[in-house]
Amino acid sequence: MVITNGFTYVAFLMFLAGGLLALQKYTKWKIFNIIPPLVWIYVLNMVFCTLGFYNSEGVSTAYGALKNNLLYAMIFVMLLRCDFRKLGKLGGRMIAIFLGCSLTLAIGFFVGYPLFVNVLGGADKTWAAVSALYASWVGGSANMAAMQAALPVDAGAYSCALALDTVCYSVWIALLLLAVRYAKKWNSAVKADTSKLDAVAAAANAEVAKEKKSATYGDWIFLIGLSLLVSALSQIVGEAMNSGLSSVGLSMFDKGTCTTVFVTLLGLICAVTPLGKLPAVEELSNIYLYAVVSLLASTASLTDLISAPMWVVYGMFILVLHVVLMFLLSKLFHWDLCMVSTASLANIGGSASAPIVATAYDASFAGIGVLMGVLGAAIGNFCGLGMGAILQLFT
Repeated sequence: MVITNGFTYVAFLMFLAGGLLALQKYTKWKIFNIIPPLVWIYVLNMVFCTLGFYNSEGVSTAYGALKNNLLYAMIFVMLLRCDFRKLGKLGGRMIAIFLGCSLTLAIGFFVGYPLFVNVLGGADKTWAAVSALYASWVGGSANMAAMQAALPVDAGAYSCALALDTVCYSVWIALLLLAVRYAKKWNSAVKADTSKLDAVAAAANAEVAKEKKSATYGDWIFLIGLSLLVSALSQIVGEAMNSGLSSVGLSMFDKGTCTTVFVTLLGLICAVTPLGKLPAVEELSNIYLYAVVSLLASTASLTDLISAPMWVVYGMFILVLHVVLMFLLSKLFHWDLCMVSTASLANIGGSASAPIVATAYDASFAGIGVLMGVLGAAIGNFCGLGMGAILQLFT
């Protein structure tokens, strides 16, 4: 069976994504707690790609017309909720803990890469995928998808990076929840200061609660139209930026990188305007995310996953080094295990996951996890580009 019509291809991708999300919601199958729908979407589309379902000119045309256009729209919408004024509710200490997690993960990626690069598939094929993975481990899956346009990410290496992300995330969240019972020992060992934690939690929860509004169809239409127009204009600006930089000898900043940087900055600027208060921002960014991931997966083959086990070992190496370095930083700055765990999961899992471990300590800490995740989404693209600039030196 081969899908030859571009519209049928898009319709099938969206139905598959929606069907899996519906199964999660209405069946409550426990398998989705272990492997989330986003991963199932990727794996199933890889299966269909391997079987040749998407091997036609019509599919290629539809993919080329949609992938980048939707991706830049997703980046813009995702960043509308990243108002840095809200992040002030976290306070300097919580932001420092989050950035400490981002830094220690970066060290793990950098130190481990030369050790594993050959078994991962070689620097030429993997440096961009590893950089995309780091963007995800700072801000979540949307940042990883954004790197597809900003960097020359190999589809096979991207599949392996996703496998690493899935396995390591599942193991990591289980370990962080298990660690709750050892919080007193950690806090005693590092002489943790928790005196102001309740006040920060109250402020963060109040900020998150203010954003809960119901969206009308007018809000949805306006936000969709705005994001698509921004996507179109950003690509024009990105091309102009690329031409200008190339003329002064900076051709390494290609069109994709320029466009990603521009749309990221535009999203962060708009987040502090009334546009940042539009309802349905989170919902629409998720819709775009599932659409983009479905498109990306439809071009990847299962045969690329042969090297995935070594990718998982690389991920575990990063996490072990992350724990050791965070413990040393905690001894130096007296960081408690609750906030270290929340910040770590906010990096690796994003704003949807961080409240899980935060509320395992106290229900009032959920808002801290959400805002930490928002901070990650805001800086994830820049972190991914920075890691890319470093790892490209290995090629």
